[in-house]
Amino acid sequence: MTLTTEAGSAGTELKIVRGACPHDCPDTCAMLYHVKDGKLVDVKGDPDHPMTKGGLCVKLKNFPEHHYQSDRLLYPMRRVGAKGAGEFERITWDEALAEIKQRWTSIIEQYGSQAIMPHAYLGHQGVLNGLTSGDAFFNRLGASVAEKTYCESGSSTAWHMTVGGTGGLDIESMAHSKYIIVWGMNMTSTNLHGWPFLLQARKENGAKIVVIDPVRTRTARQADWHIPIRPGTDGALAMGLIHEIIAQGLTDTDYVERYTVGFDELAERAAKYPPERVEEITGIPAEDIRTLAREYATTQPAAIRQGVALERSRGGGQAIRAITCLPALVGAWRHVGGGTMEMPIWEFPTRFDKICMPEWIPEGTRVVNELDLGMALTGELDLDPPIMSLFVYNSNPVSQAPAQAKIMAGLRREDLFTVVSEHFITDTARFADLVLPATMQAEQLDIMVTWGHLYISLNQPAIEPPGECVPNVELFRRLAKTMGFDDDYWDRTDEQMLLDFHDWDAPALQGITFEQLKETGWARLNVGSPDTRAPHAEGNFPTPSGKCEFKSSLAENGNFVVPVWRSMYDGMQPGDPVDPLPDYVPPFESPDSSPELAKKYPLSIVSPKPHAFLNSQYGNAEDKKSVQGEQRVFLHPADAAERDVAAGDVVRVFNDRGGFEGPAVLDDGLIPGVVMANVGHWQNKASGSTVNSITADRHCTLGNAGVYSDNLVEVRKVASAG
Repeated sequence: MTLTTEAGSAGTELKIVRGACPHDCPDTCAMLYHVKDGKLVDVKGDPDHPMTKGGLCVKLKNFPEHHYQSDRLLYPMRRVGAKGAGEFERITWDEALAEIKQRWTSIIEQYGSQAIMPHAYLGHQGVLNGLTSGDAFFNRLGASVAEKTYCESGSSTAWHMTVGGTGGLDIESMAHSKYIIVWGMNMTSTNLHGWPFLLQARKENGAKIVVIDPVRTRTARQADWHIPIRPGTDGALAMGLIHEIIAQGLTDTDYVERYTVGFDELAERAAKYPPERVEEITGIPAEDIRTLAREYATTQPAAIRQGVALERSRGGGQAIRAITCLPALVGAWRHVGGGTMEMPIWEFPTRFDKICMPEWIPEGTRVVNELDLGMALTGELDLDPPIMSLFVYNSNPVSQAPAQAKIMAGLRREDLFTVVSEHFITDTARFADLVLPATMQAEQLDIMVTWGHLYISLNQPAIEPPGECVPNVELFRRLAKTMGFDDDYWDRTDEQMLLDFHDWDAPALQGITFEQLKETGWARLNVGSPDTRAPHAEGNFPTPSGKCEFKSSLAENGNFVVPVWRSMYDGMQPGDPVDPLPDYVPPFESPDSSPELAKKYPLSIVSPKPHAFLNSQYGNAEDKKSVQGEQRVFLHPADAAERDVAAGDVVRVFNDRGGFEGPAVLDDGLIPGVVMANVGHWQNKASGSTVNSITADRHCTLGNAGVYSDNLVEVRKVASAG
């Protein structure tokens, strides 16, 4: 566990313990905890880690102080004020568990166990304490199954339909690329440690870096070419690139014939998207589309780094389908540094079935999507039985989920029993009946799941938990005992669980042991060197056909259908099969697709992740707020002038769903007609709401992902600056 031990300046012992960042970020940095006299005094990046290279992002600055923040929850708390007031009194763990058992037993007797719903996401990325830590418990309880589609679900569905469960392009291999497209991702804020590999490719190979984004982000400002695009129209651009690559005769005919299926059908579909039509849809000049297609196809190895933002509109999933077709069309997969990257998590031999225990789900148990929480709690979904208890951990839905006003209305229900496991009294925890204190990363054991590189990491506890904080895995052990579950699942130690939850005999873990990770902290999966890795040089796609499927056999065979509760396409009915070919699906809300709505709300809004927060984590930390600044509203100067808004004026952004306020920032790096406001800020006293007050609780065409970038708004000045 201990890396080194040495004498401190005052004769005290300095202990250095290996750890790994817990945050929902593709970097999953290797960390070194510095401990003196049992207190965490410093956290540094591991200089030997090929991704971290000794550096940590601004979010991890002052990580030790975060553990000791004065407003941290240390004990179980019971609500004493009105729901939403955030007023609590301290109670014991025995009292908290007894109340949970009494309330849940009563609910189950009256309504059945499906009246209880968990709500969790990646507030922590660990195998024990992250996304999956409570699934086994709630499956055993018979609660409603919570469908978790906050992010990557649309992307992952499209990815599997096209290239199968493969990690694709390795971020480290991009150092060998000669043409790089960063599509819908602000890497310098959300994938900081991946960005140096692109800079290396530029320096050593003369690689051109292209960024496609509606906003001239930090990353776009450092690129060689920024291509601004209207929100939600990425699918049209991808189809236009396919059209041009075929029309200009730039396909790799040999690769297409050997390692793909559905080319003729794809070509016929793409014929509908000549550059002039794509220009009308996307706002990108037709000649730029031709140039991008030609440069991408003829400059190999060419790489595409796909961002999660691509899925955040009605047609996001189909856009990713089209983008994922591009590397096979031009033979980019043949080369080291060629192809496209979604998330390499597919390479990790994690035994999710052993973690989540899906066989414990009672037959016929309903599924409720977490992004529909507001509808579920307010009765709009007409659930039978209704949701009578909500258990939230690793998530802050009031801030991060759509339809904020609905969620808050539901959480105010006096008949709803809400329990939240947290570090702080967040915007969601303010509504809880019980709040339970959770450990932070330096206080718990875990193996970290990463969706950005190919290193498995072990986080080892460096300090004792403060107060009565417990890891999530221990929380669910206690709940299992409280509810009378006698399965041996919860009898194992944390280490035994980590051993059981991974296939240590899998090829990817050959030569890697748990004992080794205790010493090294991390190890690269046995999936090839980044200097030689080209996993699809000769096809070998893990799809039903073994090839890149321009036309998806999974969709063609009826494996993907329109959900019974939500129609995704115009003219399609629940149960209809999903289109097996990629296509452009217009946004729900845009000036082109909904002109009548646009007369009332003419501006499109995007809400990317902030630079100094991780989603809503650190939104209450003064040092991070000083870097990020307050909730601001970014407007193009032309849009501001039309509304008599000057820089610094307080404006209200609103639509029929709600609204929020913030000072205006005039930025010509935005497309006219587009507003930007970062997600992650906590509610302020002025407006009592945040950016997701305007977000619709709809879903994209694949994977039920949210449509955070598919909303129309208007902006009005509230008060002049000064």
